Amino acid sequence: MDGFKDFLKPEYIWAFIGVFLLIMEVFMPGLIVFFFGVGALVVAIVCAIWHITINAQLILFIVTSVVLLVALRQWLKGVFLGFTSNSQDSQKNTQDFVGKKVVVIQTISPIRPGIVELNGTNWKAAAETTIAAGAVVEIVGNDNLTLLVKPVKQAQGETK
Repeated sequence: MDGFKDFLKPEYIWAFIGVFLLIMEVFMPGLIVFFFGVGALVVAIVCAIWHITINAQLILFIVTSVVLLVALRQWLKGVFLGFTSNSQDSQKNTQDFVGKKVVVIQTISPIRPGIVELNGTNWKAAAETTIAAGAVVEIVGNDNLTLLVKPVKQAQGETK
């Protein structure tokens, strides 16, 4: 029976809780339970070195877990999941459109963007001059997801 009492020591109980929580992190995504498991292991180590009261153990567990959670969660998520960027560079994505000729679907004026059709998709377009619907324009750049266009000069003898 004395062998069983050895397992009721606080350091063993906290170590068991810590390992259990670390294993549970595998089944519960989010990287939160992990820090409580580490907090429990810290308390187990402290209990193995010094004899502290149950209140001090609980306070140490909570403080350690929360401090580790706040301080390291974002960094560890980046390590385990990989660092990603939520924003794309729209300049890079629309630079391929520069020089293409498109048809104006909705009239474009200097004070209000219109709409052009590019590859079967409607895009917002802006220009320095008024351009009527049905005109052919050339893409000269972009401002975020708004295409910047200019009217295409027609060659002599060419009609609309």
